[in-house]
Amino acid sequence: MADLDDPNPGGTDSFDEFVRTRSPALLRSAYLLTTDRHAAEDLLQDVLERLYARWRRARGAPDAYARRILVNRAIDRWRWRGRRREAALADLEVPAAGDHAEEVVVRQFVLAALRTLPPRQRAAVVLRYLDDLSEAETAQVMRCSVGAVKSHTARGLARLRAGLPATVPLTPKTIRSTR
Repeated sequence: MADLDDPNPGGTDSFDEFVRTRSPALLRSAYLLTTDRHAAEDLLQDVLERLYARWRRARGAPDAYARRILVNRAIDRWRWRGRRREAALADLEVPAAGDHAEEVVVRQFVLAALRTLPPRQRAAVVLRYLDDLSEAETAQVMRCSVGAVKSHTARGLARLRAGLPATVPLTPKTIRSTR
């Protein structure tokens, strides 16, 4: 039942506030899921459009609802991208050393390694280590069991370790440096 004191029962003011406060974090997650700034912005726009259309249903837990849409749409994009066979400039090898600080080099290695993960493993790693969600919260967003989250996370981390040079240690701090 609608709140009688709410002058805006559609909730557009609360949606606007949600967008203002949560967009930066959602954009960061979208970037880490796509590893491309422009694709992340497009993905976030798509997520916010879908969230707005379902805002009444999502008002109880809009952040979880938005993350679920984000992960699902990112996985859908990965499926379609595999069929289109585009070659992005960002897929070029990252030079071992450059003019930038060591942190930037580490970030590039981690992003390149994230690109190699299958969609569900990437989503589990991003949600667990970059968005700091618990296993239960991650399972809820990904619509799978906690055991599946543990499995996807463990396999994803193992693939990340294998894909990184020995000089780049894989720690939560290293993964978070991609923010």
